[in-house]
Amino acid sequence: MALPVLPNSSNFLGVALVINRNRDGPRFVFHYPPHIVPVADRRNEETDLDAEEDDALLDKDAGPTDGLTPYNVNISDFMSWDQDDHIITDSGTQIVPWEHVAGFPTKDLESILTPARAYHKTLFQISLDPLYFVSYPIHKPANGIWKKRKSKNKQQQQQQQQQQQQQQQDKAKHENADAPNLSNENGDETVDQDGEAHVASEADNVQVKDMAEKAATDKHPTAPDETEDKISNMTMFNLVFILNPTKHEAKDLIDTMYINIIRKVNKAYKYVQQHSDFVWKESKKILQLKDKAREDKRKMSLLWEQILQNSSLAASMQDLYDAISRNKIAALQLETGEGTITHSVQIPVPFHIADFPPQDREEDSRGLWITTANTFVGDNDPLEEPHHLDKNFALLLMDDDKKIISELSSDPDDTTQMMVEFVRHSKPTMSLHQVAQQTNNILTLSQVRKYAQHFIFWRRAIAIPPLHARDVYILSPNADISTLPRASAVWARQFPFAPALPNFLSDLSAAPKPYKWFCPSKSFRPDYLAMLAWLMRGGWVTQLCTFAYVIVWPEILYEVDYALEAEEVSRAKQAQVAAVDDLEHGGPEKEASALSKERKRRGSNLSGTVSDNLSASTSTLQRTASVAGGLDRSISDLSTVSVTDPHDNINNNEEQPATSPPNSPPLSLLRESTYDDLPSAPMSPTASRPHSQPTLAEQVAEKARLERIADKAARELAEKATAHARKAVPKATSRPSTNNAPHLAGLDPHIILDAKKATGKESLYLSAIQKRLREKRTEGPALKSKKAAGKLDPGGKEWSERVAGYWPVFWKYFNGRCALERIALMEEMKRKEVWNLLTAMSEYLLCVRHW
Repeated sequence: MALPVLPNSSNFLGVALVINRNRDGPRFVFHYPPHIVPVADRRNEETDLDAEEDDALLDKDAGPTDGLTPYNVNISDFMSWDQDDHIITDSGTQIVPWEHVAGFPTKDLESILTPARAYHKTLFQISLDPLYFVSYPIHKPANGIWKKRKSKNKQQQQQQQQQQQQQQQDKAKHENADAPNLSNENGDETVDQDGEAHVASEADNVQVKDMAEKAATDKHPTAPDETEDKISNMTMFNLVFILNPTKHEAKDLIDTMYINIIRKVNKAYKYVQQHSDFVWKESKKILQLKDKAREDKRKMSLLWEQILQNSSLAASMQDLYDAISRNKIAALQLETGEGTITHSVQIPVPFHIADFPPQDREEDSRGLWITTANTFVGDNDPLEEPHHLDKNFALLLMDDDKKIISELSSDPDDTTQMMVEFVRHSKPTMSLHQVAQQTNNILTLSQVRKYAQHFIFWRRAIAIPPLHARDVYILSPNADISTLPRASAVWARQFPFAPALPNFLSDLSAAPKPYKWFCPSKSFRPDYLAMLAWLMRGGWVTQLCTFAYVIVWPEILYEVDYALEAEEVSRAKQAQVAAVDDLEHGGPEKEASALSKERKRRGSNLSGTVSDNLSASTSTLQRTASVAGGLDRSISDLSTVSVTDPHDNINNNEEQPATSPPNSPPLSLLRESTYDDLPSAPMSPTASRPHSQPTLAEQVAEKARLERIADKAARELAEKATAHARKAVPKATSRPSTNNAPHLAGLDPHIILDAKKATGKESLYLSAIQKRLREKRTEGPALKSKKAAGKLDPGGKEWSERVAGYWPVFWKYFNGRCALERIALMEEMKRKEVWNLLTAMSEYLLCVRHW
């Protein structure tokens, strides 16, 4: 997983809130941090500009904010302005420090940062080079009311409808009893027989908007002040993020911020606005404080301190900027009228990297755990292979488990109780699959996986391969050495019995060996595993894993190629013999019948095209040539060539002369059958009869051509058989890697990059290796039982069969990406048994070691 482009104080300048109202128009409510320095000034802090550029910049900054009149401010006063106090120009204009954000007047920004309803709940982005203003605008619902009505169940709705109908009926009866004969003197309204009033002329002048507001007011009667507040309420709010990315990271940074932060925070504000009118109430409070401070000419620092203390909306914007700019989790606490609403957002970052990052990203990735353990078997998405995750990974908590349990216990909920149970059973030495088994069916495997993903997402844990004392661990190449002094002090307090942290890390990387060798005794092993977990948690160490490819030695290559060539020669020889047998056993009656059928077919196809005749001619000639390959010893010269059967060569290692083919048929029969099998060429209009016989010259020419074809085919077969017979017969050795036979000098070993996807010759290589493992009589591992102490598998037959049986099971892990240390977890086998099998297969494995 590549590192995303993360926000920091240089590319994430601030966050601002803008609202819009029907009466007052757009208003720039609040921004944080209070002093968002213009980009030009930020560059001036890093580079020195000459006097002319400084004067030009000051003239530009001293220009009018509204674009109408100049300020007539002294440059000396403007240069000494710390953007905290108010400035009164010579013309009496007051310059308010909080009315300039990133070098732009807030009056201009508030007008362009309040987009129309077309941008409702969509990405809204404006570029004021080089700044980007990105947001997710939220507009008032279509009914004109922010507050969301509570949904009622069907029973309550039915009861309410029945009550309304009953009230209407009672009211109608009462009106009919009081005024049974109403007249329509003024023409304002009429009454029908049911007692319902109909507005006549005045209703036509009522606007649709007013009718909607009246209907809403009738359904939900409110107090006069609340009605007035709804009429003058805001129509939209927009939380804007001010970004200053470089050109090559602009798109990635905007996408990352929008997906993970901007959209989620605006949705959270929308929720509290709909339920308690939170955003408008807080905005009104902030605007009142700003207006009063403007009149009192109060310092901006004091005003911002007061706003952050009195407004939870402003405090949430502060927490949001401080956390996201430092790549932390932002926990927003919104004090609404209905209670405190808590919402957390973050940018998910990987807790590990597979390789060294580029130089421009070294600081962002320094200290991350470097490993390739997250390489999965197969090409499927890892999320579609939960069993692989469950068996291959354990959960390492980033804090003390007692601390996490105490935090979860503060909320007595069924889900939190299950999470507490999960934390109690989670150990870095146990896989998730084992944790689910240890809980005695209290937690299912899906629940364990869900809780693990929750802890990992919120950075309270990381997924690691289960720690084991027999694995090898080394100092991480990506460790942050600059924090070593502080980490050494924490290490000494937490593990007073352990060696000093620098010495321990040096010992780990001096000579890589199993971790258990660093433990003084077996009684200290739990403590040393806790030390290892602490080192993994801080990214100080990483596991040194073993990866393997299948290597095919020249001996196996030669054996497979020899067998394929022998099979090819054998098939050609069988086809030759079969062709001769067909010619010998075919009688004159059969040939005459075939000849007559062919002539009838040619006669029926005389009206065919030239291309059809040529294609038929070609196919017949090819069939005749294949049959003529083994007709006559005088033609094929096979009587002087000894063709050996490949199986006989392997078994007897002697050349056996091949049997001579039977006598060939007479040339007259060959000439007649050969010619009659050929289709006739299309005849010209002046040609003779359709069934005319070929001339003698044509027959001789055709015979000579077929003899040449048969002679060539037989000669090629004889040469191939002779070359194969002269080759050395493959001979299996106990160690193919050391076989230096002369016939193997020109062959190089072949490496199968992924044995699971092997096809063609590579699959034959794997089968040949399996055959070698089965035929190899090696002694099995010593048994540790008392009865069979020191006793070996007699003859190694059972052990060889076991190794050969596990060869196709294990070869899916021989791809250079799956660590051999994971096979025991994946196959649910004992580690020692797996390593014994791998040791028996080591002759055909090319192993490499890295993280």
